[in-house]
Amino acid sequence: MTTKFARFCALFAISASLVVCAVSLATAQDAASASGVWVTEKGDAHVRVGPCGSALCGKIVSLRDPIDPQTGKPQVDDKNPNPALASRPVIGLSLFNSMRPTGPGTWAGLIYNADDGKYYESKISVQGPSSLRVEGCVGAICGGETWSRVGR
Repeated sequence: MTTKFARFCALFAISASLVVCAVSLATAQDAASASGVWVTEKGDAHVRVGPCGSALCGKIVSLRDPIDPQTGKPQVDDKNPNPALASRPVIGLSLFNSMRPTGPGTWAGLIYNADDGKYYESKISVQGPSSLRVEGCVGAICGGETWSRVGR
């Protein structure tokens, strides 16, 4: 009986390890499917998306209009209510850095909107090899846009 129990424990441990590995691999593959450079629906920014630890991150890497026509200088985060952050460049700005997996090809967390300097509850989902749905909510009012993959 002790030998059977020992075998059962060993098989259980191996099975549990395989499940953990499969879940980790699936999460890594989902993050990989969202990884890359995406152009926003309006075409005004390119955002590099990729895994950062167990989260998904997104950073602005280029703008359609990188120069502010009013100042003649690079665009800055001037809508940010924090004066210490309002002068930081928009290129290089993190839009999200804490999106956590919520299912296959989906993440949820906070997203920064440089148009108004605020963070919103958000979810991101891969809609196919070249489409990423980005949605945000303020209370019960939600909206979103579909980003397209660049260069695939």
